[in-house]
Amino acid sequence: MLSLAALSDPTRRRIIELLAKEEYAAGEIVAEFDLSAPAISQHLKLLRDAGLVVVRIEGQRRVYAVNPQGFAELDAWLHRMHGLWAALPASPAPLKPVRARSVRGKRVRPPAPVQAPEPEPQHEIIMMETP
Repeated sequence: MLSLAALSDPTRRRIIELLAKEEYAAGEIVAEFDLSAPAISQHLKLLRDAGLVVVRIEGQRRVYAVNPQGFAELDAWLHRMHGLWAALPASPAPLKPVRARSVRGKRVRPPAPVQAPEPEPQHEIIMMETP
């Protein structure tokens, strides 16, 4: 699912959000970001390859627009997942401990659980007046 991989980057998500409102020329997209034109060009290429945007050439300009059909696969997957999530209980059951397993004939222990860091103590600032 190329669309999900393409949308994993915040810059590409922001480009999609811009293009969802209106079409933009490549130079106009570059002006919206603090990135170089080649960097934005790479992001646009990935979005095109994933089928999420389309481009048309108008003279020297390349005008980009969202391709709604490019989101069909992602939308269908999210819809299927929503059906699964809706069937889950409101509060999930506690996770079961992971048991040791074998990998290539060797016994492997599960990693130790990660402990949350201790909260830092709160300090109170007391203002004192000098006589």
